[in-house]
Amino acid sequence: MSETRLMKGNEAIGEAAIVAGCRYYFGYPITPQTELMEYMAKRMPQIEGVFLQAESEIAAINMVYGAAGAGARVMTSSSSPGISLKAEGISYCAGAELPCVIVNIMRGGPGLGSIQPAQADYFQATKGGGHGDHRNIVLAPNSVQEMADLTMLSFELADKYRNPVMLLGDGALGQMMEPVNLEEKPLVPQEKPWAANGQGERAKPNVINSLYLKPEQLEAHNIHLQNKYQKIMEQECRWEEFNVEDAEVIVVAYGITSRIARSAVEMARRDGLKVGLFRPISLWPFPSERLLTLAQQTKAFLVSELSAGQMIEDVRLATKQIKPVHFYGRMGGMMPSSREIYNQINLILKEKEAVK
Repeated sequence: MSETRLMKGNEAIGEAAIVAGCRYYFGYPITPQTELMEYMAKRMPQIEGVFLQAESEIAAINMVYGAAGAGARVMTSSSSPGISLKAEGISYCAGAELPCVIVNIMRGGPGLGSIQPAQADYFQATKGGGHGDHRNIVLAPNSVQEMADLTMLSFELADKYRNPVMLLGDGALGQMMEPVNLEEKPLVPQEKPWAANGQGERAKPNVINSLYLKPEQLEAHNIHLQNKYQKIMEQECRWEEFNVEDAEVIVVAYGITSRIARSAVEMARRDGLKVGLFRPISLWPFPSERLLTLAQQTKAFLVSELSAGQMIEDVRLATKQIKPVHFYGRMGGMMPSSREIYNQINLILKEKEAVK
């Protein structure tokens, strides 16, 4: 059974998590994700779930560690500085191989910054998010419908790989309202024989831990994790393409910026310009192989994001810079217009003509 509703992005995440079987939510309020927390505060008691406003972001992520260790589907959410506070706990979850979902509705920074939308947490999500050699799976929606769809996918991937998954949105997506179709699915109990949920008939109790005092054991554990991450890179890359087949310039953008960029691409196409859009959906693993293939046929790339330029580094690495990679971004909560991106496309094409 499915139902279409008009929902804010933050609310869509909450309801999708419930549909996916999340019954534990721990968080701490911070804009622009507070509606998600408020939604869970209302809905969790209605489904006999657990909602708890922790005393801090640090407490919230450690509560997630406990619930995930017991085998529950669990989620937390925050915005940029709050995710920074959760970083240690996220690393602990990765080290103990605990499946959980962490939502970051990004705001302007650095520091307290502003409550306006931004995408300056890309490095934090894809390169950091905690200490040590660990990775988070990172998914980036660009609509309220995808906020819901990718939330449900996040829980599936978290359980499949026993790994934290981060849903990376922004203040615009969190606050905007769009129709959402939420399909109710029968919940299949997740077999988690590793969970610390009572000894039962097991000969020995399960132990959840990320501490290895012997370096040989810790190295072996790290090798195991790296092998898992390699498997994720091979199997879980996701992206969307638009008019890239004959494109001389390919715009690379994710999240809310990809929607603005698509309007710019459509504008360029109406004017007879060969321009396309490549939208990474999984920011980690990053769809590098596909971008390298596109680099063989296009003339240049234009990366656009709400930052000083963070994803551009992954695009340059992916394409091995065999074609120029340009950048256009806005910061501090400012968002580009489709005309601004269109003008940047025009500049790149004019430069190409001048070189001829």
